[in-house]
Formats: sequence, structure tokens, C-alpha cells
Amino acid sequence: MADIDVEKVLSELTIAEKCDITAGRDFAHTFPIPRLGIPALRTSDGPNTVRGTRFFNSTPTICLPAGPALAATWNRALLQEIGGLLADESIAKGSHVLLGPCINIPRSPLGGRGHEAFGEDPMLAGVLAGHMCRGMQEKGIIATPKHFLCSDQEQGCFSMNCIVTERALREIYLMPFMLAIKIGDPGAIMAAYNKINGVHVTEDRRILHQILRQEWGFRGLVISDWHGLYATTAPVRAGLDLEMPGPNQWRGRSLAHSLLADRLTIRALDDCVRNVLKLVKEAARPKIPANALEQPLNREQDRQLLRRAAAESIVLMKNTCKALPLDPTKPIAVIGPNAAIAAYRGGRIAHLRPYYTVSPLEAIRQRSEAEVAFAQGIYNHKERPLLGHQLRTSSGELGFDMYIYTEPPTVTDRKPVDHYEFLNSCGYFLNYEHSDRIDGENWHINIEGRLTATRSGTYEFGVSVQGTASLYVDGKLVVDNTTNQTFGEGFFRAGTVEVVGTVDLVEGQTYNVVVNWAGAHTSELIRNSPLTFHPGGIRLGGCMQIDVDASITAAEQLAGQFDQVVVLAGLMGDWENEGADRPNIDLPEHTNHLITRVLDANPKAVICISSGSPVVMPWADKATTLLHVWYGGNETGNAISDVLYGDVNPSGKLPLSFPIHLRDNPAYLYSRAERHRLLYGEDVFVGYRFYDTMEKDVLFPFGHGLSYTRFALSDLALSVDGTGDHVANVGEYDGSETVQVYIQPQAPSVNRPVRELKGFEKVAVPKQKKTMIRIPMELKYAMAFWDEAEDRWVCEKGVYMVLVGTSSRGKFLEERFEVERTFWWQGL
Repeated sequence: MADIDVEKVLSELTIAEKCDITAGRDFAHTFPIPRLGIPALRTSDGPNTVRGTRFFNSTPTICLPAGPALAATWNRALLQEIGGLLADESIAKGSHVLLGPCINIPRSPLGGRGHEAFGEDPMLAGVLAGHMCRGMQEKGIIATPKHFLCSDQEQGCFSMNCIVTERALREIYLMPFMLAIKIGDPGAIMAAYNKINGVHVTEDRRILHQILRQEWGFRGLVISDWHGLYATTAPVRAGLDLEMPGPNQWRGRSLAHSLLADRLTIRALDDCVRNVLKLVKEAARPKIPANALEQPLNREQDRQLLRRAAAESIVLMKNTCKALPLDPTKPIAVIGPNAAIAAYRGGRIAHLRPYYTVSPLEAIRQRSEAEVAFAQGIYNHKERPLLGHQLRTSSGELGFDMYIYTEPPTVTDRKPVDHYEFLNSCGYFLNYEHSDRIDGENWHINIEGRLTATRSGTYEFGVSVQGTASLYVDGKLVVDNTTNQTFGEGFFRAGTVEVVGTVDLVEGQTYNVVVNWAGAHTSELIRNSPLTFHPGGIRLGGCMQIDVDASITAAEQLAGQFDQVVVLAGLMGDWENEGADRPNIDLPEHTNHLITRVLDANPKAVICISSGSPVVMPWADKATTLLHVWYGGNETGNAISDVLYGDVNPSGKLPLSFPIHLRDNPAYLYSRAERHRLLYGEDVFVGYRFYDTMEKDVLFPFGHGLSYTRFALSDLALSVDGTGDHVANVGEYDGSETVQVYIQPQAPSVNRPVRELKGFEKVAVPKQKKTMIRIPMELKYAMAFWDEAEDRWVCEKGVYMVLVGTSSRGKFLEERFEVERTFWWQGL
């Protein structure tokens, strides 16, 4: 990578080269100009991983805890350390630009990508994202906060018109990006697909130029989301610098033609080119060579960091009978669908190949010194559990064989052009390394594996596909997904729903499972898709049918036989997806029944719920012990075990309010689009701002989280630049507490939330010790609201109460603070 002279190179570029360099070369790389020493920069998808360039046969990588889990740590230093890990992974993958973090606001718990975001409060999300960006940028990796702006739902994301007041736009949706830029100085920002008040963000000069660059002084690159441009000249005039992916749809020759027709000035184009060149110059710092070979990292130090982060994210919601921490010398019953598998991540579009995952059952067995009994209870899958982990290859390894052909199965004596062994039975046929061996889309793939039945009974097999596929068991057709196809949620909304078939298998017998899969050109459904991205994808699942009533009864009986019982349930990744919003916030079918029956048998049972967004818990009053464990990444199981056994004292705090019912959510009436129009009718009253102002009961409030020890706050003192008070650990365990500062205006001139988070600090306090904590806050950020009449921020003269506590509700230390004169401000 070269440290180029930006202005010199700009002056030497031809018009054609300028038009080319403002778009990508391919799915992951920018366009190079070798004669001027301009390399192709590599981007990698995030936000909770560094996937690398490939979907097919991708390089193994880390998987962080989900976005809300990281936010639940409320730990700036940890997020900066995580940013450094992402930078190291990016360097190993040869990536200069990482597409993350995601800091959209989950105004509704139905948003499909809520599991990626940093929670409902813009200040918390922006501060944590800023420190993550700082950790990445310090090592020379370009951080790219996304999706700018109001990309808060998946429904109709390309055409969605978000109707938002200017005040809500500023106070809620722009604020996390504003703080991330102020703290982390990211080198890029990703523009969103949607419209805001009638204009696509990628064509909105007011947002991309006036606010982002002029008001905030942003110096980096504005990059489109993938396939997120809809015009040639308007995005350039607005300040959208780089179209991705390549090859270009709207730049290149189209851009040159617009210059010829005088629809665009060379100055506007030069502004975009200059920002691309500045990115190239900044990306030279870590000395990552162009087109570098992707390498795995998987260091012990990283595994320890991931374990620490996952454990610190876990929120102790209830512990009324002190069932936690558990005793490792006593037997334990482990129950539930999320026990023997790791619910480690959400979504399925941004596929990744994790280095490893650890299930809770595996970790508990390793930690326990006594008997560990297990009962499945129920399934909680939305689609059948992935089949690959249940198969064996021809060489006897766990997984399946994949044979790639240029002819269909009807051709006799055909020979494969390639062969792989894989474990993950969900993926794309994209970025195939030897594309010269196949003729364009004219490929056919056989997936073959051996399945040994663990019990006798009826087994279900499911196939969803982008293309066509048929599944056979010992030569018998079980699933035909080649005709009468219906669009589903997967594969960028260009794949089919899961088609399911059944077959009876006998315990101990081994069966040959074969899938014939062909690309999108064989599918009438996919050929009629408006999307242009059809590389081919497949998901194979399977499981034995269970008698749900009998299985729940067995779990209930097991719970009654043990003093220590843990239930691991909730969602799996396929319930929270990029590409689809959630229809409700219920737990999967039969989950509530299982938990209720276990609690009937053992009221002290510890309930552990996995999800990336709020879920309703009708049994919550009945449960005495409850943990929210999110999606914990690679170290999911170890982190849960660490908290259960007290090796880690839980310190997570909710970055999201958990409503009692979906209808209680302030965006309930405004969470679905009508004719591509989405009204942000709750205005600035998002999440706890609504619940607390309306004094509405919630299941668990924003900021809530308990510990195995007890803390006491005292001696609040205010100064012009922040607050200070004492935190005492009055319990029997070392632990950490997050002190939260809320501001409550007393007589505002506009309708404001009753209180808003404006500062926080996490502090570790040894048992029976006291420490002083200071929380610095900027006055203009702490007291201001957006004055729509003046079109700027205002801090009004008047009295404000400063509330210091440990959640948005409960007991506070209170002090009065007075702003002596009204003042306005703009910028950062």
C-alpha cells in the first residue's frame, strides 16, 4: 500500500479513471488504478465479526456477542478493546475497511436487525460505538458506522419512506452517529437504503453534506450500502463518494456520460474522488498488501477476551431466592432447546464460519464436579436445525462432501470439477475460488453425507434454496424444492421458504443423504426476482420429530429430581434476521409451556433466555431466577457457565426496555409501513423515554441488571463539568456496578421525556469496600434539545434535576442544577 499524495494523484487521473474509482471493482474491493499506485482496498462485512471476502468456503473468524449484548456491558474500555480485536482480525483477513458497528435505534422490538444494534438509547449507543471505532482506527482499520440513517426495520428497506420530525431525527437517530464521530473519528460512514421524508438517504445532500460534513466536520468517506444507489448524478451531488459493490451500476461510463451532458460538474465528481483517495492514503497505515491472502487468527488471548465480553454482557434479571450462584459440587439438571447447541448469533444473511462455538451443556459439564443430566424438552427452531453437524463425510469426518459439476445429474458419467468437505449446511455459492472451472451460472452441485439415526422414528428434512434443490435419503426423494416455489426471508429475500419432507429411520442404521442443487438460472421463481444478486444459496436442516407433550413431561420430571436446575431457552438466530422483521415478540411455540411446567416442579429453577431483542415472558412473575444471556458469540456456553457458577459476578445492564406486551411499545402503531410509508409517530419518546414518561409498567426497565453482591450509592456532588458520588459494595462478592446519570428538566418549553440518560460509568468495587466515581458530562449535551424554530440545539435557562441511579427507574440520588442563561449551539 502506498502513502499517496492525494492532490497530485487527483490531478493526474483521467475523467474515465475518476468515474471508475468512485465505484467498487467487485463485491468486496474498490477499483484500483495501478499506473498511479492506487491499490484496491478490501472491505469486510461486520458488525459482530470480520467475515472476509468470501461466502463460499470462507476463512474461519471470530463471532462477537450480539450488538445489544456488547451494549449491555456499558463498558467503554471493553468496547475499545473489542475494536482492537476486530482490527487484528481485519488485518489477518487482508481487509482495510470493516463495515460496522451498527448503531441504528431499535425503536420497535420487531426490527429484524435489532440484534446487531447497540440498544434504544442514542447516547449509550453512540458512546460505545465511538470507543469501538477508536479501537479499530488506532490500529489503522477504517471503521464504518452504519446504517446512516433511520434504517430501523427490514420491511421494504429499499423503498421505505421514513416520516420523521426534525427533532426526533436529531435527538434520537442522528445522535449515535454524531457521538461515534466525535469520539471515534471513523474513516467512513455507510449510507442506508431507505428514504427520509421523501428523499433516499444516498441522494440527500442535506443529510450527507450539510449535516454530516458541514455541521459535524466529518472528514471521511461516505459509502453506499450494497446495491443502495438508485441514480447516477444525484448521489454524487449529495456527497455519496463510493458505490458498492462493483462492477458499477451507476458510476463508470454512466457517470462519464452525465458529465458530457452537463448534468454533473467535474468539481462535484472531484469531491468524491478526493475522499476515495484520502481513504486509500489512510488505509496505508497498517501496511496491509492489496489482495492479501486471508488468514485465520484464533489466538488464545482473543478467546479470553471473547469469553470475558460475553460473560460481562449477561444480565441477571431476577435472583429473589438466591439460587445463584450454583454449587459445582452438586448435581444439576440442564433442560431446554438452547442447552446442547450454542445460540451464538442472530441472522443468517451475513454468513460466517466461526472458529468454534461452545454450547452451554458442554461448558456446564466441563465445570461441574457432579452429575449433569439433560432433557431437550422442546425444539425452538424456526427452520429445521442445520443438517451438516449431523452428517459424516466419505472420509469419516463430521460434515458432508460437496461435489461441483458443470452438468446436471441427468448426464451419465459426469465428473466433478471440484470437491470440498464442509460442516455448515447453510451458505452461498459466491466467491468460488476456481470460477474458471465452471461456465458462468451453469453449475450443479451434489451434497452428500451419511446420517446415523440416533433413535427410531420419523425424521424431518428441510430445504430452502436460491436456485433449485432436491433431497434424497437412500435414493428416495424426500424434499422437492424445484417447482411451485415461494419466496422466503433468506438469501437477501431471494430464496425460497423452507420445504419440508419426512422419512422413517431406524436407530443405529446409517443412511446416505444426497442433495442435488443447481443455481438461480434453473428457478422460475428466482429468475422473476427484482433483485440482481442471485449467486445461489442453500440451507439444509433436519431433526427427528418429537412428542412434545411427552418430552415436556420428561423435562418436568427431571426438574423435580434435582435441587439445581437450569433451563436454556429463547430464540435461535433464524428468528432474528437481516431481511425480515419479526411478526411478534413471543418466544417460540411450546417454550412458555416448558418453562412453566419446569417451574411447577422446581420453583428455584434458573431460567436463561437467549435473544437479541425483547421477548415477552408470561411466566416472569413465577420465576425466581432469570438471566438474559443474549447471543454470546464463540464463547456463549463458557460465559453462561462462568456466570451460573459465580466464576464471574454478573454486571450486565439492559440497553433495551422489555415491555410486558408488544402493544405497550410506543412504536406499536407505527412499526409497519403503509404503502411504503413508515411514520415515526412516537417522535422522541422511544423506549424508556415513553415508558417512564407515561409511568407505564414494564417487564424490566432500561438499565436494569442485578449482581450477586449489593451496592449503595451516596454523597452525590455536582460540579460544572460533571457529577461525583460514592459507590459502596455492601455484599459478599467482588463486583461491578454501572452508575447512570439521568437529567430531568423541570419546566421545559416543549414536551420532553421525563428523564434521559446523559452519563454513565462502570466501576469495579471489592466486597465491603467503597470507591469514589466521577462522571464527566458536557453541559450542552446534557441539557439540550433540538429547537425546530431555531434549527439548532438549545440549552434553556431553568432548573434541572440530576438523577443518579442504577436503572431508568427505582431510587435515585437527586440534586438540583440551574442553567443561568439560554444558549444555542451547533456542530459536535
